[in-house]
Amino acid sequence: MSVKVYERILELFEAEGIKAIFGIPDPNFVHMFVAAEKRGWTVVTPHHELAAGMMAEAYARMNGTPAVCISTLGPGIALNAGSMMNSLVENSPVIYIGGQRARITERRVRRGRIQFIQQEALFKNSVKWSASIEYANQTDEIIRQALRVCQSGTPGPVYIEYPSNVILEDLDVPPALPPSSYRLVEPGADGDMVAKAIELIKTAECPVLLVGHAVQCTRSGQKVRELAELMGCPIVQTSGGTAFIEGVEDRTFPYMFSEVANEIVTMSDVVVAIGTEIGEPVHYGVGMYWKEGKVDRKWVYVELDAEAIGQNRPIDVPLVGDLRKVVPQLSAGLKDSPRAEHAELARWIEEDKQRLIALAEQDFSTPSGRVHTGQWVIEATKAMPEDAIHVRDGGCTVIFTWTYLQSKPRDVIWNQNFGCLGTGLPYAVGASIADGGKRPVLFTTSDSAFLYHIAELEVVQRFNLPMVIVVAVDNAWGLEVGVYKRTFGHGNTTEPGVHWSKNVRFDEIAKGHGCEGMYVEKGEDLGAAINAAFASGKPTVIHVPIDPVVNHGGNENKDTPNYDRFRTWYAEGQQ
Repeated sequence: MSVKVYERILELFEAEGIKAIFGIPDPNFVHMFVAAEKRGWTVVTPHHELAAGMMAEAYARMNGTPAVCISTLGPGIALNAGSMMNSLVENSPVIYIGGQRARITERRVRRGRIQFIQQEALFKNSVKWSASIEYANQTDEIIRQALRVCQSGTPGPVYIEYPSNVILEDLDVPPALPPSSYRLVEPGADGDMVAKAIELIKTAECPVLLVGHAVQCTRSGQKVRELAELMGCPIVQTSGGTAFIEGVEDRTFPYMFSEVANEIVTMSDVVVAIGTEIGEPVHYGVGMYWKEGKVDRKWVYVELDAEAIGQNRPIDVPLVGDLRKVVPQLSAGLKDSPRAEHAELARWIEEDKQRLIALAEQDFSTPSGRVHTGQWVIEATKAMPEDAIHVRDGGCTVIFTWTYLQSKPRDVIWNQNFGCLGTGLPYAVGASIADGGKRPVLFTTSDSAFLYHIAELEVVQRFNLPMVIVVAVDNAWGLEVGVYKRTFGHGNTTEPGVHWSKNVRFDEIAKGHGCEGMYVEKGEDLGAAINAAFASGKPTVIHVPIDPVVNHGGNENKDTPNYDRFRTWYAEGQQ
């Protein structure tokens, strides 16, 4: 059959289950956008290319497939570059396609060319692989290689350049092949290694599952649930993997921010790590709580990237393969002889339940009368609908959320590894687009983070996404205020550059974008406001003034919850 290059690109992506495109169209892509819309794709055009990449990243996390982000030549792809770096560090399989001038223009020895830079070399260190469609008949091989690379080993972004001289060329090609015809789909682990892992689990005194973010991204929660139940064990979440698996929420505990989780770590004698890099936030599996208790514990590691085995800590049984295939391999080996539930599991569940109750019963009064950040988290997350997607952004507010979270959301989107502010609103859009706008989205954010991409409220309104955005407003870069105080002491500097206007009203800005806006001054009123906002069916922004001193840890900067534990993530250096 004869198709245009842009149509063939869409066909190849459709074979992988991709049905959305993020980006701002220009002459290089208007044909692709028209064709995508006719084929039933969701076409999302934001107001900034950086936001487009972040939307695509959230789509990939929620959909379990790669995502596609396009940018116009020159300034468009340059603005998109930050999201490439973000996708690389966050291990997100986003395919970035950049427009480019026709090659005859690019290869001229000329000055003063419009919207032109040599693009591909600029992004080499921000992606796993890059290529250019120089000739129309390269389309299939380049797109398929991009699909291979972004999903092989540690997932990550790729970049494809799309020169304007090939856009409208015709191709005579057969129907698109299924993924299994050109890449290894969900490889399993070595049988002997699986047998060794099963034997360790069967003979363990206290086996545990250490579960990371990739379980959510691969949509493998129910497979991990089955394994946890067969093992009769608790689940310890990494700080990047804070989504709870439906059906085993009560036996799931956050590493470092729950005393129960930390006790479990010290008691564990076999750890089955799934979907995690075993990185700094879990102290590489060797520091902090891992140095206590049964320090000779055995490690089973389910990991797609063979190069990751043994990098951060020794591994006793490496299970190299896709967790979507390997976890069921482990479950199959335990089905005939499932373990009884650990004798302490009921106690752990009750103690962690009491931890959450005690947090909510604190005295949250503040000298200023503004809302305490801990109460802001509690009231917002208590009001979260059970099936809601939770998106987080910010500095201090996220640190408070680790401690005070009252809900157990099944999907959580935030930015841990890159530590980048401003991802939240694009993430919330991309996650909701991937979900088809079916489930409610609660986005909790700080004012500073929200301002990065606040223009994307128009996209929220355009798609009428079921989103409630709760903004904690301290009129400052709260975490940076704390840095000044730790560095120089309270009152010893003017803290230049971290305080800003107190006249900004996010509820009014929301109305200007066609959304609803609410202003809530009392923490005890926040839950009702969130419930009313979701009931209205309209995207809503809730402005909540919070106490700035509480938010940055008090004037002596010592009261941020669990801040001393958070700082241990950086234990190998001064920062």
